[in-house]
Amino acid sequence: MAEKFKNLINGVWKDSTEGNTFENRNPAKWNEDIIGIFPSSTKEDVDEAVAAAKAAFEKWRLIPAPKRGDILKVVGDRMSERKDEIAFEMTREMGKVFAETKGDVQEGIDTAYYAASEGRRLFGYNAPSELQNKMNLSFRVPIGVGGFITPWNFPMAIPTWKIFPALVCGNTCVFKPAELTPKTAATLIEIIEASIKEVLGKEYIPGVVNIVHGKGRIVGEAIISHPDVDLISFTGSTLVGKRINEVAGGDLKRVSLELGGKNAQIVMNDADTELALEAVLWGAFGTTGQRCTATSRLILHKDIYDDFIKRLTEKVNKLKLGYGNEPETQIGPCVSESQRQSVHDYVKIGLEEDKANMICGGEFATDGELSDGWFYKPTIFADVKPGMRIEQEEIFGPVLSVIKCSDLDDAIRILNGTKYGLSSSIFTKNVNDAFKAIRDIKAGITYVNGATIGAEAHMPFGGVKQTGNGHREGGWTVYDFYTEWKVVYIDYSGKLQRAQIDNY
Repeated sequence: MAEKFKNLINGVWKDSTEGNTFENRNPAKWNEDIIGIFPSSTKEDVDEAVAAAKAAFEKWRLIPAPKRGDILKVVGDRMSERKDEIAFEMTREMGKVFAETKGDVQEGIDTAYYAASEGRRLFGYNAPSELQNKMNLSFRVPIGVGGFITPWNFPMAIPTWKIFPALVCGNTCVFKPAELTPKTAATLIEIIEASIKEVLGKEYIPGVVNIVHGKGRIVGEAIISHPDVDLISFTGSTLVGKRINEVAGGDLKRVSLELGGKNAQIVMNDADTELALEAVLWGAFGTTGQRCTATSRLILHKDIYDDFIKRLTEKVNKLKLGYGNEPETQIGPCVSESQRQSVHDYVKIGLEEDKANMICGGEFATDGELSDGWFYKPTIFADVKPGMRIEQEEIFGPVLSVIKCSDLDDAIRILNGTKYGLSSSIFTKNVNDAFKAIRDIKAGITYVNGATIGAEAHMPFGGVKQTGNGHREGGWTVYDFYTEWKVVYIDYSGKLQRAQIDNY
């Protein structure tokens, strides 16, 4: 009998109001491993969760920020104690290999500890007044109820990027996780709720965190359109992000969108090619290519093009596919049948419409035990031209497009030639070329002699163009998104002083 899970609303674990449910299954062992049964929630469930979060906000905002940080410290400790357990279950749930899911959990732990320390660093700014006997102050205040909608590819790290800074800033939370990874999300909320109770004791406030499982078109839509939700943070596709911006923007909600990417790794003719090979293997095929920062394009200098592709293909053909909790596995499945089909549809576009040269992969992997999961063979297209659909559009799977460039200017032009601008990479030993690339690449992140993936919790994360709407997650900058600035003028002159009038 599969385990049954519930929503958490106002401190109570409960079923959806209509009692409907959905199954969550292991994408590597689809027919034999049911992970759990989860509530398929309704607008009424969202209304109840938002009301709980709104009520909780009036007390939560008054908890001193350092004490809210103490709660996040306990969250990090609890996550550390359960790291291997959470990672194992995450691999069951969404497929990526155990080493990667451990990294996903560690990202959440790092974010918890960083947020905990920020509880003592929510600095304001003071400035001198232009008038005598007057003081000018500014400080941060929380905004209210946050709605958080997250994807399945990083089911621990990405929710923590959003929820932890929001909580330490004094906001409350209504969380809708991806339908494909509800168990990891439930574990996170269970840990947060237990930590709030531990630290606050008798001062415990129900409703600070709420989780509502279900479909995006029902639960997600109810969250983004709810009049009492004050801010929205979303990670997912550009198409859905535009919809959220349209709906939430109508109420002038604060909205943070982290959307698609079509990231490229440049390899120049003076590069350490063995290091660059390792990087593109990791960047293109780690998480089965299902990352917004995945290396989906490889831009090779013409002098090394043929040799590099030969060596890369040899390595790719040796990658072992399988269940991610088995130690020898290097690549797991696509997260779902529909995701695998979407990848395959793009491969057909590459062959039939773009007329690109596919040199390996391009089909379902169904040998032996792989037949019970959504596995896809790592795929490389060579001789891809700028403007081809497989070079322009986000595939979100183990498909790499390889493009030849003549020099650095040509490489940067190709890299910049999409509507996205999230991550980027250049391999070179020439410091002048490296700094020119840093200056001219249009992306939120640039790695020098590193893969396009590997963000760290204490640094800002996000992109330009249609990758998002200008906000950043992670690091110190995210705390500006989750707070308002309040300015205070204190006049102790004992008389009316008119700025810009009485002093000039």
